[in-house]
Amino acid sequence: MTDIDDLLRRVSAKASATVEHLPPPATAEEVTQAERILGFRLPDVLVRLYREVADGGFGPDYRLLPLLGEGRTAVRDYQEERNGSESGGDAHWPEDVLPILDWGCGMYAAVDCRSPEGTVLLFEPNGVSGDWHHAWHVDAESLADWLEAWTSGTGWYEEDADEDGEMRPWESARQRLAEGR
Repeated sequence: MTDIDDLLRRVSAKASATVEHLPPPATAEEVTQAERILGFRLPDVLVRLYREVADGGFGPDYRLLPLLGEGRTAVRDYQEERNGSESGGDAHWPEDVLPILDWGCGMYAAVDCRSPEGTVLLFEPNGVSGDWHHAWHVDAESLADWLEAWTSGTGWYEEDADEDGEMRPWESARQRLAEGR
């Protein structure tokens, strides 16, 4: 079991070492406002990450999105993806799944906010048409595991990562996408 206090200290140290100017942490009011806008609660580890490390701007490759504010945010991207799901065609973005990092090319790291441990999902829509549940994969069983992979340099996105390991499909994707219709 991961010691979350220790993990967040290591995340903070790596974030500070890899980013010249970290944004300030999110305030309690900002987290509350984000949850009110989203209509669901964020997992505790995600709240602590935004409140204790920084309001985005650190992490693997393209860095975590801020919760709220100007420009791209996790809340705004969630709303846009959900609206895109609802505005015709098959739903592609399930409820209560918050995008936290844009990998580029339409890909996201997202946290399933229904799971207490904050399962981290990879949304990889490239080559998928229509059956959107095929675009969803489990990147890490928990946000803590995902952050461990980043701090230790063992994430799939790392240059030296084992490319043979394939992510497993997110088994709940079909059901969760059907709920959002």
